[in-house]
Amino acid sequence: MDAARPRSSTANGGNRRAVLVSGVLTVAADLVLWATGRGHFSGLPSAYWVMAVLAVLVDSRPYVVADRRASAVILPSICFTFAITLAWGFVPAMAVQLVAVTVAGWRMRQPVRRTFHLALQHAVALGAASAVAALAGLTVGPQPHWGDAVLTVAAATAWILARYGLAALISLATANKRPRKRGVELLATSALLLLGPVVLATAQVGLPFVPLVLLALHAVHRMVRSAGEFERASRVDALTGLPNRRALEASVTERRPVALLLLDLDRFRNVNEALGHSVGDRLLIAVARRLSDVVPAHDLVVRLGGDEFAVLATRVDGAPGARRIARHLAEALNRPFALDGLPVDVSASIGIALQTERGGDGAELLRAAEAAMYDAKQRGDQVAIYGPEAAHHSPDRLALLADLRRVLREDAPDDGIMLFYQPQIAIATGEVVGVEALLRWRHPDRGMVGPEELIRVAEPTPVMRLLTERVLHDVIAQLSVWDAAGRPLRASVNVSVRDLHSGDIADRVGELLSAYAVKPDLLQLEITESALMADPHRVLSTITKLDRMGIAISLDDFGTGFSSLQHLRRLPLAEVKIDRSFVLGMATDRGDAAIVRSVIDLAEALDLRAVAEGVEDERTWRLLAAAGCHAAQGWFHARPMPAPDLADWLVRYRPLRPGLTPVK
Repeated sequence: MDAARPRSSTANGGNRRAVLVSGVLTVAADLVLWATGRGHFSGLPSAYWVMAVLAVLVDSRPYVVADRRASAVILPSICFTFAITLAWGFVPAMAVQLVAVTVAGWRMRQPVRRTFHLALQHAVALGAASAVAALAGLTVGPQPHWGDAVLTVAAATAWILARYGLAALISLATANKRPRKRGVELLATSALLLLGPVVLATAQVGLPFVPLVLLALHAVHRMVRSAGEFERASRVDALTGLPNRRALEASVTERRPVALLLLDLDRFRNVNEALGHSVGDRLLIAVARRLSDVVPAHDLVVRLGGDEFAVLATRVDGAPGARRIARHLAEALNRPFALDGLPVDVSASIGIALQTERGGDGAELLRAAEAAMYDAKQRGDQVAIYGPEAAHHSPDRLALLADLRRVLREDAPDDGIMLFYQPQIAIATGEVVGVEALLRWRHPDRGMVGPEELIRVAEPTPVMRLLTERVLHDVIAQLSVWDAAGRPLRASVNVSVRDLHSGDIADRVGELLSAYAVKPDLLQLEITESALMADPHRVLSTITKLDRMGIAISLDDFGTGFSSLQHLRRLPLAEVKIDRSFVLGMATDRGDAAIVRSVIDLAEALDLRAVAEGVEDERTWRLLAAAGCHAAQGWFHARPMPAPDLADWLVRYRPLRPGLTPVK
């Protein structure tokens, strides 16, 4: 019984189309007979019949415009029926248009309802054009005037407004959809309509020239098809053939409540480095194919770029259902991929964002899934669900992140991103041995946003990469200015775990140093213990490359994490920075003082510089000097300041030994 239903449905559809064709042809014949009796068809020249035949013939191959929600149909017959309307009136044109629409509907196997709607739209459009022509007294004769051209454009405009206005009303009434964007469709329709008077003029020159208009119709067809191919290409990933980010964002806005699952492949860079980029591309293609195989047809599999994929689940019952889908995807990826006879293991971190109402913001949903995915990576979990109750998921944080992303991409000169510099003083001599670059952002609404807030917002997202690039560029440019002025200074810049894991930070730094002719030993990069312990082997590879370039590496916030002494011994470090939480209390707390002395002794044993942060009074400075600390920074000497203020401070500053009050 079930197997017979599709055949029955197909047969019923064919019967309905046959009934439609016979019905429309009957209506057209009755219209012709009625019009003939009223004199509408009396004395029609052979040009009319040639155009009528051509109109029906060209609609056997209608133009279909690609659209992300539904296809749009353009009938090339409107070129001829519009010309017939201008020359012989509405009724002769309507008879031809009915037959042409029926032929087009039959060829495209459209549902009867859609063919009826198409016929209704064209009938109303021809009626509007005919009304404008009649009211204006337009008759296209053998010697047209400039006014005739203007009136023809007015009639074509009425045609377009009537047809697409009615189409929008039908769409809203039947499917509750928003009107589609019709840029290419309107352009092609306008071109076809304005070919109408050209056809009439050609017929007056000689009837055998009328079929030559088919060449112009072919050009319009090519334009429509090229636009459709471009539209499809703009929504498809070139490597995998999956829909891309643009297609995903468009799909989110028009679907029922959905769940977006964002997958980031773990350690994909290792595959590229070990087996080459061509094998990495083949792995991405294999991942795309496997995801497509396990995801139902009603859901959407997307490649966002790089090693990031996404699945838009359209039938999910809240967070538990989304987690089940995530586990299903993870299990599918856990099976090894065979590449050149080698089994390649793949895993993914998955972030989930839920949309509870129709018509959400696709970009916003994607950002939420991205935040959840980075949460999963940081916690070591495979799956995490976005929750607005988390501090870093708050709407305020997301708004700040969106603003930061925008200003970094626009890179405007007055975007408020600025760097302050805090001097680092050699404790033994009192000399300035370097500065630390500290980020600030003067937000147009929030005022000054400090580095802690900026890093907290940006680090779990790709915005961190943009932020680091901006800071490195500005710092290295400033180093070049200081060097040219005869006052070379070493500047320290903080880099995040994302920067160290990207692998190409060394190349980016090398390009900037070369572009500004800055020596590598004037730049120092600071990494935190948390970044070190997140993936010590991957970090080791990156900082070893930086060390070979001559760039010093500092381990920041030392003592606050859980770094292994084995890693500390193996890493090519130049200094360790003692966290301010210990330095601030060492004058009053014996435990803090013991920790600071121990770190200084450890640095000395490993031949590293020890730099104390948060030095705010002379007593602390003296204790550090007694313990053998190499350098210090803090408000005791100077607060962070912009580069111009630092230049003035350097002019006034005189190196002093511990026990004397420095000039501020």
